[in-house]
Amino acid sequence: MFKDFYNGKRVFITGHTGFKGSWLSEWLLLLGAHPIGYSLVPETTPSLFIQLGLEKRVDHHISDIRNARTLTEALQAAQTDVVFHLAAQPLVRRSYDEPIVTYETNVLGTIYLLEALRFVNKPCSVVIVTTDKCYENRGWHFGYRENDPLGGHDPYSASKACAELAVQSYRKSYFETKSNPRVAIASARAGNVIGGGDWSEDRIVPDSVRALSKSQPISVRNPYATRPWQHVLEPLSGYLLLGQLLYPGHTNETEGLCGAYNFGPNVHSNQTVAYLVEKMLTHWPGTWQDDSDPQALHEAGLLNLTTDKAWHNLQWRPVWDFDTTIQQTMQWYRDIIRLRPDSEHAAAITKNQILAYHDQAKQQKHRWACDD
Repeated sequence: MFKDFYNGKRVFITGHTGFKGSWLSEWLLLLGAHPIGYSLVPETTPSLFIQLGLEKRVDHHISDIRNARTLTEALQAAQTDVVFHLAAQPLVRRSYDEPIVTYETNVLGTIYLLEALRFVNKPCSVVIVTTDKCYENRGWHFGYRENDPLGGHDPYSASKACAELAVQSYRKSYFETKSNPRVAIASARAGNVIGGGDWSEDRIVPDSVRALSKSQPISVRNPYATRPWQHVLEPLSGYLLLGQLLYPGHTNETEGLCGAYNFGPNVHSNQTVAYLVEKMLTHWPGTWQDDSDPQALHEAGLLNLTTDKAWHNLQWRPVWDFDTTIQQTMQWYRDIIRLRPDSEHAAAITKNQILAYHDQAKQQKHRWACDD
């Protein structure tokens, strides 16, 4: 299904040099699409984007999402069919240190993209990626739904809630009118995403890999926080499905599909950080230590999502269970470290995991995998 739609499509990706952007670019290349990236230089060393050699395989533009003029020019020149907006300041703890940068990037950057979209001159579907942390966290044991109140204690979460409100406002003011029927927009709120190639700071999986590779104990600062852990390919399959189904004229349902969607794992994947670390250690032996600090900056202790809307509207559901997610993630890192992190090996490992994910989705008769 994806290949039939994306083959030959021009796809504009903001944040393509990041973790999710790199996986998405690789998948789109496998589908025969023409990715056009707009992003800052990769922040981490190593970087998945560099490891995959994507700078030579996509239409690659380095610029800041906060620069409205260059963003508008790039989008107009791209003549894009589909837009995936992933550019963000994505780290909670950094948002406490850099609140202005966080709000400028996550709110104004989104608004600049929405404003540029008002003037596209061809049919276009748009997926704005935010986060599960955009909800007002009330410590509920049950999952948040798309119509629950937005909010955020920390600057990162609040900035993503603001971005969601901006998307909703622009959609109602400019894109659900007869004056602009060309652009269809949805937002995507994903759970905690893990997978090979994430080298960010202050994230439990890359922090664990760095410790394990040095034979050091893993430092866990919030062991009993519960998160909806999912492999990076899970939300990406949701984004790709949204991008296809939203495309103006692709189905008779396009107008009714605009809105916000949660993409999260099955309930049994809502696990504590400590449980996640213990599972990782079954694939890469080592130890961990509790470094929780009662004076630490606030981070939500309990968070999970309800994905009923994605199932009923899109027939989307997760493919990999928790154990498979951990196994695939740790295998990626161990293979890269053992085989050297050059682009040939990294690209092969990443492609193989995408194909394995697709094959399992096809066996499970997922909508997007069965009609190829």
